[in-house]
Amino acid sequence: MSREEIRAAVLHALGEVAPEADLAALRPDVPFREQLDLDSMDVLNFIIGLDQALKVAIPESDYPRIATLSSCLAYLEAKVSAGSSFVR
Repeated sequence: MSREEIRAAVLHALGEVAPEADLAALRPDVPFREQLDLDSMDVLNFIIGLDQALKVAIPESDYPRIATLSSCLAYLEAKVSAGSSFVR
């Protein structure tokens, strides 16, 4: 899966929890919670969306690693390329 495909999945998952957000204006190194005013349920739903779209398990201990667009893409690229995805 390419970085652009992963980015599209991330933006789609964010759009599902923050439909009013201007995702094109996301700053890559500012936490999603700050930019999009996400609460803890929004973050959980975002992670569930990533899990469903990419079939990648994201343990709770790794949630801080997906806080910004840059860190989220780097984390997910590593997970996908390492073959740590799983089929349900």
